[in-house]
Amino acid sequence: MRKSARISALAAVGVLALSSLTACANDAASSTSADAGSKGDGKGTKVKIMVGGLDKVIYLPAMLTQRLGYFDAEGLDVELLSEPAGVQAETALVSGQVQGAVGFYDHTLDLQTKQKYVESVVQFSQAPGEVEIVSNKAAGDITSPKDFKGKKLGVTGLGSSTDFLTKYLAVKNGVKVSDFAPVAVGAGPTFIAALQKGAIDGGMTTDPTVATILDKKAGKVLLDMRTPEGSQKALGGPYPSSSLYMQTDWVNSHKDTVQKLANAFVKTLNWMSTHSASEIAAKMPADYSQGNKALYAQAVKSTLPMFTKDGVMPANGPETVEKVLKAFNPNIKNAKVDLSKTFTTEFVEKAKG
Repeated sequence: MRKSARISALAAVGVLALSSLTACANDAASSTSADAGSKGDGKGTKVKIMVGGLDKVIYLPAMLTQRLGYFDAEGLDVELLSEPAGVQAETALVSGQVQGAVGFYDHTLDLQTKQKYVESVVQFSQAPGEVEIVSNKAAGDITSPKDFKGKKLGVTGLGSSTDFLTKYLAVKNGVKVSDFAPVAVGAGPTFIAALQKGAIDGGMTTDPTVATILDKKAGKVLLDMRTPEGSQKALGGPYPSSSLYMQTDWVNSHKDTVQKLANAFVKTLNWMSTHSASEIAAKMPADYSQGNKALYAQAVKSTLPMFTKDGVMPANGPETVEKVLKAFNPNIKNAKVDLSKTFTTEFVEKAKG
């Protein structure tokens, strides 16, 4: 069952991501360490950033910064690219296709065990922003993570942060990672379809997918980690998730460009803290609301508590992430991770000042 679930999952992700991967690979292949941070076509310093789902509310600061004009104000020509899952954004960064990735901070720890050094330079959030949803059909059988055994649970991608968090919740509640089947179903329509058709019994996803599922009455919330309080309850502490992370060598050799990126993102986070969900939603591309502006604004409102106001790594956040990963990831459990090398506050502190 586990093997077949993985095979079907990989096939589904292949269909979902094929056009995006092809476009991104063709578009980003010319960007290497040699020309990164170089002048673009007269618009400013060119930077490519891969986002693990541009329309996900947890990664909203990326597009919002562009829409507010803060990249331009810093003299940057930022190209935002998108992949369905954060693990694919990580791959694009490590392979040198892009200079930055907007994804979960936990990838920096995982990569360090593989001798690849990347660091969070702007920490967007202090909670995962994730919600564990169960289908109406399975709601009676799954009342807590203790009931994950024998179930098919949706994640954005195998090796993604939703995969990591699902495994942690299982292990924390006495369920082995081999006792359930993670199924890669992406987010949005593909996640919802999998839930409705019974391809998964539940799964971990973010807004606006969560808001749409609840609006369709297609599932119920099992665990809500969109707030610091929800993160504390489920994971035992603040869980820094969405961030701008970059390869450490690139950061050290392009400090001026990184500072400009930090300046832009910190301005956005501050702007978000002083504006309503409706005002934020109104700044985003029209198609993000999928024809329902009120529902999209509600999705933004539900997720807003996860964001930092200044891009600074929350105290004890890295330690919580390490604890979570060590619970199920043998690579990290048996490795010494230098947390000080997984993030830097140098640029956001200057941006604040």
